[in-house]
Amino acid sequence: MIPTIEWMRDNFARFNRDYFDDRLSQPRLALSKSRTRLGSMSCKRTSVACHSRTTGHTIRLSTAYDLAERQWQNVLLHEMIHHDIACSSLQDTAPHGLIFRRMMDKLNRRYGWEITVATRISSLQPLVSTPNRPRLVLAVETTDNAQYLSVVNPTYAQHLDLLLKRSRPRLRHAWYRSEDPYFSTFPVVRSLRGKRIDADLYHHIIRELTPISLTAFHP
Repeated sequence: MIPTIEWMRDNFARFNRDYFDDRLSQPRLALSKSRTRLGSMSCKRTSVACHSRTTGHTIRLSTAYDLAERQWQNVLLHEMIHHDIACSSLQDTAPHGLIFRRMMDKLNRRYGWEITVATRISSLQPLVSTPNRPRLVLAVETTDNAQYLSVVNPTYAQHLDLLLKRSRPRLRHAWYRSEDPYFSTFPVVRSLRGKRIDADLYHHIIRELTPISLTAFHP
């Protein structure tokens, strides 16, 4: 499998509940095309009055490899340990020092995971890189605060845009251009149909998209 943002959100919530007592704050979840690392956790560290704190926590997983789900879960847990150490402002002896290894060994021994300090990337075969074709994405928010995303057939976009502008009550909507593989499993629609998205994920996704006018979209 290739990880998606939704898969990361579901597994992060599950692991946070089962192994971290729900103490982990929600980081930004993102995908990368890295061929040199399967996952990463980044944050910014600032010091105020001799006290340090971290902000901007982001966990990324690579879409360059097709691995078993169990392997990706081990990678995600690895990055969640880093996230936990950073959130707790703990000072480890090294990036994978004594604190990291103690937490890793506990998860492996007690729950049967196979988390490792590092994965031999050279032993993995990356996916053949093919350019993602641009997709026309429609984002809609209803009056009852439900959010929907659609991948729209460009031929029908002007018609759907007019329907939305004439809707009563008026629906908020915006058009975006995206080459994100997240949308590769969406059906290409010709009518006002969409996939309902959790509010936090919805706003996270559209922040990463490129807003456009319909006349500017060229497949």
